[in-house]
Amino acid sequence: MTMTALIREINKLPVEERELLIESTLKAIKEEKTLHLENAVNELYTEYKTNKDLTAFTTLDAQSFYETK
Repeated sequence: MTMTALIREINKLPVEERELLIESTLKAIKEEKTLHLENAVNELYTEYKTNKDLTAFTTLDAQSFYETK
């Protein structure tokens, strides 16, 4: 089904059903985005914990920083 045909069919629904359709679709999209973000965080966290090159400069964190002008 094309997007145009889908929109045409959705517009035939009563307003209450269209609202419910929109709310459920948005909820599903948000959940999918959250899942993708959680997966990305987990992958990056694992990389951060195992790849010492990513944390090489953290030894400098305790030193004072002086900006040159």
